[in-house]
Parts: sequence; structure tokens; C-alpha cells
Amino acid sequence: MAAHTHDRAPGDDVAPGDRREETLSHLQAYLIGLFLALLLTATSFWAATTHVLWGPGVPIGLAVLAVAQMGIHLVFFLHITTGPDNTNNVLALAFGVLIVALVVAGSLWIMANLNSNLMPSMELMDLHQQS
Repeated sequence: MAAHTHDRAPGDDVAPGDRREETLSHLQAYLIGLFLALLLTATSFWAATTHVLWGPGVPIGLAVLAVAQMGIHLVFFLHITTGPDNTNNVLALAFGVLIVALVVAGSLWIMANLNSNLMPSMELMDLHQQS
């Protein structure tokens, strides 16, 4: 019989450290992830406290570093890849992100609505202070 052409080659769509037979590689991948996470954290602190960067660009730089940090954590520590065996993990992650986004957006919507409907008007505040 002919070899299966749909078999994946070793290392395809495998997260760093996800190979079960290589303990040293597993530890090395965790250490690389830890080093990259610490480097991004230190860079974030540096970007927030330095005057080298343009002031209004600091929040954008911090957001970019935060997204990179999330990517490092997903790949090196949670072993999320694009492989077919990770479909459930990716779907669970996407569902969690959806739920968090709905809770945050809904909370902001409710707080904005309460602020506009329950805060007394400035005329009422002035009238109350005069009496």
C-alpha cells in the first residue's frame, strides 16, 4: 500500500514544547516562552516610563505589546496552534473571548445608560445648592 499523503510531518502545527518524547525540548520551549514574556513585560514598563516615545503613542505601543504577550502565552504555555487536533481548544478560547467582550460591552452600556438617566441635571444641582 502507498503511504498516506495526508499524514503530517513531524513538527507541523505543533506548539513549542508539545512533543511528548522530548523532555529537554519541552523545558527549553517553556524557558523560551518565559524569557519572551519577561522581555515583553520589561519592555512595557520601559515604554510606560520613558520619555523617548511620543506621548500619545504610548497607549498604542502598550496595546501592541499586550497582544504580543497574549500570543506568547497562547503558543508557548497553552499550546494553542492551528492544527486539526486543537480545534476544540481554539473554539473554547473564542467562546471565552466572546463572553468576556459581551460582559464588558454590556456593563459599559448599562453604566452609560444609568449615568445619562439617573444623574440630576445641572439646573437641579444649582437649585439644590442655592437653597
